[in-house]
Amino acid sequence: MPSSTIALQAFATVARLRSFRRAATELGVSPSALSHALRGLEEGLGVRLLNRTTRSVAPTEAGERLLARITPALLDIQTALDEVNDFRDSPIGTLRLNSPRAAAELVLAPLLTRFLAAHPGMKVELVCDDALTDIVAAGFDAGVRFGERLQQDMVAIPLGPPQRFVVVAAPAYLARHGMPNHPQDLQRHACVGIRFPSGGIYRWEFARGAEQLEVEVSGPLSVEDMPLMIHAAENAVGFAYVYAQYAAPGLAAGRLVTVLDDWCPEIPGFFLYYPSRRLMPAGLKAFASLVRADSLDR
Repeated sequence: MPSSTIALQAFATVARLRSFRRAATELGVSPSALSHALRGLEEGLGVRLLNRTTRSVAPTEAGERLLARITPALLDIQTALDEVNDFRDSPIGTLRLNSPRAAAELVLAPLLTRFLAAHPGMKVELVCDDALTDIVAAGFDAGVRFGERLQQDMVAIPLGPPQRFVVVAAPAYLARHGMPNHPQDLQRHACVGIRFPSGGIYRWEFARGAEQLEVEVSGPLSVEDMPLMIHAAENAVGFAYVYAQYAAPGLAAGRLVTVLDDWCPEIPGFFLYYPSRRLMPAGLKAFASLVRADSLDR
């Protein structure tokens, strides 16, 4: 890009991420070089674009106005460069993905291994985030979610197989406290909760035929990570409600057993999603093609 365009791209990245350090990492430059480029841009324009403190960076009113005007143009420039990328045998660049941690561990990891082996000119930045992040505002090329949480203006591709949650407990816990016969029985038992990034505790969801219900469970421990739930359940802290793949090793070894299996059917799996565009970045196009092919092979 011309130097003035590079400076504008640097400004837009800092303004979007509200951080010189994070912007420097994304752009592949040092924070000091980025700060120097921004000072040069401000001096050339004769106006301050960013308010800086020791703890924060935020656009000024002039910066907000400039950001709104240049963002579509910068996207057009990047799209044009991606068009040229299509003439390569294999794309080069960086693919930025946002995904819940479970999806990254259960379905994304093997696909990314294949993608990077097939396209050695590509890099992938994967951010594991269980919040409902706005991938466009946060500068991601694509994200991963369950289907019911997708925005309607997004392109969505099935990612990986159907998923299934299971309720598990240690044999020692069941020997002391008994077996639940209905999901509501869990309210009388110790359960390991999982906490959303917002702070709320997930209500366990069940279905049998046409009947669906949510159960608000409680217990001595709440965590933010399913492997921690598995560890607690194996140590007889209480019941855990987890992806079946996470529980498989404990079940095979006899450290865990499942309960309420008839209330835990398969559900549709994850989706890769991204904004609808006339032209896609070459790296995203290649990864989306891999995901589609993997879905057809199942």
